[in-house]
Amino acid sequence: MSEQFSKVRSMNFPRCTLLGHGVVQQTADVCRNLMFGHEGLIISGGQTYEAAGKAVQDLMTDNGYLMSYVGVGNTDQENIDKALEAVKAHDAKFLLAIGGGSKIDIAKMVARETNLPFISIPTSVAHDGICSDRASVKTKEGAPQTMQALPPTAIIADTEIVVKAPFRYLASGCADVLSNFSALSDWDFARKIKDEEFSSSAYALSRYAAESILNNAPSIIPDTEEGVWHVLKPAIASGTSMCIAGNSRPTSGSEHMFSHALDLLHPGKAMHGEQCGVGTIMMMNLQGGNWKQIRDALKTIGAPTTAAELGISEEDVVDALVAANKVRKDRYTILGDNGLTRNAARNLARATGVI
Repeated sequence: MSEQFSKVRSMNFPRCTLLGHGVVQQTADVCRNLMFGHEGLIISGGQTYEAAGKAVQDLMTDNGYLMSYVGVGNTDQENIDKALEAVKAHDAKFLLAIGGGSKIDIAKMVARETNLPFISIPTSVAHDGICSDRASVKTKEGAPQTMQALPPTAIIADTEIVVKAPFRYLASGCADVLSNFSALSDWDFARKIKDEEFSSSAYALSRYAAESILNNAPSIIPDTEEGVWHVLKPAIASGTSMCIAGNSRPTSGSEHMFSHALDLLHPGKAMHGEQCGVGTIMMMNLQGGNWKQIRDALKTIGAPTTAAELGISEEDVVDALVAANKVRKDRYTILGDNGLTRNAARNLARATGVI
């Protein structure tokens, strides 16, 4: 007699997604349809509040909602605590996260602590976290730590708003999604070597997202809502793949470990997605993938492909490559358990034109 089947999987997804020109005007309708309470809290930053938050607050007020606002900065415990205090002070029943990745990540963590629903309203798309159930929280040492959080209940991504952000943010978001190619190769590697748990649906969605950016690279150009549109859909699909997998495996592998190593050793030089893009070029070379295709796509979009374009030195790259395998010892990748020697790291960076 066979053993009783006992496998269980829990998946949380956004219930509503609106993409396109002017969709932020439907925010009150979305809140009403989702049967939120009448007291809401806007989590935003100073600049993003002026760019979009104030207009959304006025819109919600005109529709009978009582809206409060808390200004936050980077995703660290201090700002998370600040937002949590605002929730209690204003007896908020739902959250509107308006801003870039840090503001949305703070809302994810607050939602997890309070079990409140929240809507993700991005003003830029610098990475694929606008709808995932993961948040990148800075430790006291300043290094980012990926933590379990709650995904948004809804996403309202207005191309008219996102197109106003510096194009560098959008290019960084493209690089982050393209890095799925390397992450998926690592996942394949880990399931064959370590018999790691695998989700074919999460894998397929993550790959679709990366291929969509690759195929539409020539159309992703500055100051066009069409370019933003070509990035928003894959970015959301990429984030959703993490919700399906229950972890960041579909979108984070050795290339992210390289980026995190840079954050630890040489912080503040480049954006997360930019670093992951350059990391993908090198890791795909190790994996035997088509790294030149990724490099060319990044160049077409306008994302960095070299150390100089990241604003770091050749030795900084070597440092991060050598340290990368130690960043997440629980995640098996092409770097293996021992990582790269300094000489091998330098040869890899040279072979791919990164240095």
